[in-house]
Amino acid sequence: MKIQIHKLYLLQKFLKKIFLVSSIFFALVLIVNLIEEINFLKEVNDNFFLPIWLTLLNAPSLLYEIFPFIILISTQIFFIDIIENKELFILKNLGLNNLSILKFILFVTFIFSLFIIIIFYNFSSILKNQYLLIKNSFSGDNKYLAVITENGLWIRDVIDNKIVIINADKISGQLLLNASITEFDNNYKVQKNLITKKIDVLKKNWILYDVMISDEENNSKKVKKMSYLSNFDLEKINSLFSDLSSLTYFELVKLKKDYKLIGYSTNDINIQLQKIYSFPFLLSIMSVISSILMINIKYQNNLIFHIFIGIMLSVVIYYISHFSGLLGSNNKIPITLSVWFPVLILSIISSIGVIRINEK
Repeated sequence: MKIQIHKLYLLQKFLKKIFLVSSIFFALVLIVNLIEEINFLKEVNDNFFLPIWLTLLNAPSLLYEIFPFIILISTQIFFIDIIENKELFILKNLGLNNLSILKFILFVTFIFSLFIIIIFYNFSSILKNQYLLIKNSFSGDNKYLAVITENGLWIRDVIDNKIVIINADKISGQLLLNASITEFDNNYKVQKNLITKKIDVLKKNWILYDVMISDEENNSKKVKKMSYLSNFDLEKINSLFSDLSSLTYFELVKLKKDYKLIGYSTNDINIQLQKIYSFPFLLSIMSVISSILMINIKYQNNLIFHIFIGIMLSVVIYYISHFSGLLGSNNKIPITLSVWFPVLILSIISSIGVIRINEK
């Protein structure tokens, strides 16, 4: 019973450290993001509260991205507390050895990470989506839209005061296949319709092949090849679907199915989904690494130095994960491996420290 009471005490203390560190990082995120939003809106909007509102909408998503480092630093602060208060010795006298404490921290972190994935991630994605909708309304490209559905790729463009709707069944490399382009006036009256087998969209000066052109009087003609000026090129089309953090888990799954239907690359979605699946394991391993680092402290050493080591370790892990993700998105290594490789490496490193942890 005494051990269970002390585990409850450790749980409360550990969660308090996580809340404390999360609050500090959240405050920093708010300040940095608020400055960015003020700079963005200073020439397009003078509403005092809008930058604050945008910051509040975007901050949870930014906080989610740094949770692995929050866990690492929280664990370090937790151990600093119980070491300086001599509680670590007391816990050992009650039968909790280093391995027992480590397993307890690991378990708590894993459960906490499930809460982050199931609740916080989807909540932050919904807010991020609202943030992007508001933010895009103030950008120069807000009149240009592109979406992918089970009915193909849809693009809304504005060219020479004409509203243009483009639909394509498939995407293959830089080509839109089985596409139609419909031009409307400002009252949405059809002025021209173009049906084509394929469109080369590498540049903004599109190349259309095997085109059937119909005007508002239903006169039609066939053209073997023609050019068509657009505000979209391949890079811009791809960039419109790059911010997947604004989609909940279920929206990601649905979008992946839609991408497959039209032949659009699902690499980025697969990476995002694998990041979600690996997130609890990443947070858990970060807590293990931090625990090993702090348990191995010689008590006369400078604890601030070990905090610095932890922060530097966080930076290294971030860049390794980012680099591995880039290799996956560019098909240099398998998608699954690109996300799980850092987790596996960290697991191997931490397992070495766990083997001899009770000797400390």
